Amino acid sequence: MTSTPSTLQKKVLLAAPRGYCAGVDRAVITVEKALDLYGAPIYVRKQIVHNKHVVETLEQRGAIFVEELDEVPTGATVVFSAHGVSPAVQTEAKDRGLKAIDATCPLVTKVHHEARRFARDDLQVLLIGHAGHEEVEGTTGEAPDHITLVQSPEDVDGLEVADPTKVAWLSQTTLSVDETMEIVGKLRKKLPLLMDPPSDDICYATQNRQLAVKQIARQADLVIVVGSANSSNSVRLVEVALENGAAASYRVDNATEIDPAWLDGVSVVGVTSGASVPEDLVTGVLDFLEDKGFPAAEEERLTEESLVFALPPELRKDLRKGAIND
Repeated sequence: MTSTPSTLQKKVLLAAPRGYCAGVDRAVITVEKALDLYGAPIYVRKQIVHNKHVVETLEQRGAIFVEELDEVPTGATVVFSAHGVSPAVQTEAKDRGLKAIDATCPLVTKVHHEARRFARDDLQVLLIGHAGHEEVEGTTGEAPDHITLVQSPEDVDGLEVADPTKVAWLSQTTLSVDETMEIVGKLRKKLPLLMDPPSDDICYATQNRQLAVKQIARQADLVIVVGSANSSNSVRLVEVALENGAAASYRVDNATEIDPAWLDGVSVVGVTSGASVPEDLVTGVLDFLEDKGFPAAEEERLTEESLVFALPPELRKDLRKGAIND
């Protein structure tokens, strides 16, 4: 008869930092405050953040998520998601008389500024990212004639540039740090004069969550990542866990998606969550594991995060007016 690990041998390692980053927190609060201040409905272009649970919760409060602005009635209030939009979208909102509140993460806005500056200097910008991702579309829209998308190390081989002396790189903020640096390394071999962005584009929270997962993956038989399928940073966490020693790793939206068979023969389970995941979804996973005979989780904290972003200026202005009128 095969023995199974006892509760004493079992362990749950909870990665920290995990969950909401400052940009996601700001974006979600922006929609909540807009609903409080203006009343429902509030329209949101694209998902405010890439998490199914967050979107459904805000929909219950009166948020209406749309793909494009032509779905928003003239004169209505619309919030731009944390992933950013192109200047063309901002112009369309103005032309249609929409009240626009821009909840773009300030770290994404920084990449937009860098794209415009490189374009003004007539540099070809190699944007490392994933085609179709809202952040990539927004950044590309800042300087479409200057930006070339690079999605993988394999793309570098066939890459053509107009002038090898006038090339710079930028990246989507939610990528794997290791994969991005691999691509940059290949680019630099091909283009020795490649210019760097003035500061690292990959978001501090993305980096911290990847480093925290590396820390627990080395000890884990299984790593469970809480996050939605369209969350780039959540998907990356699964890959990082597997690359750094975890025997298995799966992404789930919540505890109901965990297959109990994953736990067969497993002693150590690591748990983390993507940057757009509310903590109660993680708590649900921990409760599930306790129900299956695992002990209370032990948190392994890599670093503290204290960054907070101010709400969008359009919203802050109206909130101040509301306070005065009260």
